[in-house]
Amino acid sequence: MTADTGRWIRNFVDGRFVEPDERSSFTKVDPATGAVHARVHEADEPLVDRAVAAARRALDDGWARTPVRERAALLRRAADRIEERFEEFVAAEIADTGKPVTQARELDVARAVANFRTFADVVAAAGQESFLTDLAGGRQALNYAVRKPLGVVAVIVPWNLPLLLLTWKIAPALACGNAVVVKPSEETPSTATLLAEVLAEAGLPAGVYNVVHGFGGGSAGEYVTSHPGIDGVTFTGSSATGSHVMKTVAPRVRPVSFELGGKNAAVVFDDVDIDEALDGLTRSVFTNTGQVCLCTERVYVQRSVFDEIAGGLVERARGLRLGRPLDEATTTGPLISQTHRDKVLHYFDLAEQAGAEVITGGGVPRLGEDLDGGSWIEPTLWTGLTNSDRVVREEIFGPVAALIPFDTEAEAIALANDTDYGLAASVWTNDLRRGHRVAQSMNVGMAWVNTWFLRDLRSPFGGVGLSGIGREGGESSLHFYTEPTNVCVQL
Repeated sequence: MTADTGRWIRNFVDGRFVEPDERSSFTKVDPATGAVHARVHEADEPLVDRAVAAARRALDDGWARTPVRERAALLRRAADRIEERFEEFVAAEIADTGKPVTQARELDVARAVANFRTFADVVAAAGQESFLTDLAGGRQALNYAVRKPLGVVAVIVPWNLPLLLLTWKIAPALACGNAVVVKPSEETPSTATLLAEVLAEAGLPAGVYNVVHGFGGGSAGEYVTSHPGIDGVTFTGSSATGSHVMKTVAPRVRPVSFELGGKNAAVVFDDVDIDEALDGLTRSVFTNTGQVCLCTERVYVQRSVFDEIAGGLVERARGLRLGRPLDEATTTGPLISQTHRDKVLHYFDLAEQAGAEVITGGGVPRLGEDLDGGSWIEPTLWTGLTNSDRVVREEIFGPVAALIPFDTEAEAIALANDTDYGLAASVWTNDLRRGHRVAQSMNVGMAWVNTWFLRDLRSPFGGVGLSGIGREGGESSLHFYTEPTNVCVQL
């Protein structure tokens, strides 16, 4: 049983890979070179029906009633198997995304392992509240809740951190006894497919984990989210797509968990440790070529240190190394596709029209040889923009940021909160009281002080406004993937 045979990436339904059909397929392109990496079998509606039916059958055949300790043990075995095949996952992640090998190893695949182990621990330790209710005549009633699996869950995964975010969703889903139908992004089909092998090796019953490949409207994405056999949808991606999914599931009143777009702010005060702030901002603006929902695209800097921060960030941006993904010295990969690069370049044009000054970047690099066929773009910083400009209001999802000065703490908070999004923010200051005060004033789901992307996987993760609905992480994930039944017993 293999996921990719003869450069085919196949669907996985009811415990086995489905033989591909040339008439229903699409090409997967390497973002670093533009060369075709593989062909992907696109799932049609009957195949999605089979996947949902297989998931339902797996639940009815006993997976939903599997003891928690057995499900936790299975997740730990899955983590062990990913570690044993670590470099295979690294290679698949690089082929799909073009990201540097160091990031694929240290972030993407390492976090996949951590996700399985974390949720094995969380579900094993989780409890439920109980209440004793006093009744007339000295009697009492005992109320307690039991968790039941949500059912068949549609898992829609984006292309920026495909393995990390896939395991972030399916680990708690499986821990809670659900069956899943996974629709990876058409841009990044490989690791979700490879994971099917690992989960089967770990002992997951047939039908509990299914993978269907394709696009959104008129393809696998629409077929999965509109399927009457789906009991809930978890989705990470753009706010516009999230809105469309909500409309799709609304007639059936299915629960959703959405982590959507962001236009995240960093607020830098003049009492900050300059080098520490510059190191953090470099990561928050340019990690994964800016293709992280948590990346910073708005940097508000107190006026007295504005020039120093701007100059230092330019120096660090110019020190980033764009190059071959397997080169250990490469720090920055390509964008995911030519289409996405066209979108980012459109914002470069909008910035110019708005009168922005490009203080570094602003174009397409020439890297030579086959890399010039890839989806490369220069890390870019602007000054001279305001919150009224589209470049500062709309999510770009690239290695870009606008630097804007402020004078007072109140002004900084107002500027940072002047957005329709509300995913994350970072505050940079050596004043501990100010750090707490400003972080708590941010209208976001997550706020960091003097750091960025530091995560405890047990803590709530998610956004407000256009950035999403619900929370993931720790017991917050368990709340979505289960339905509690309250039992009341008169004693």
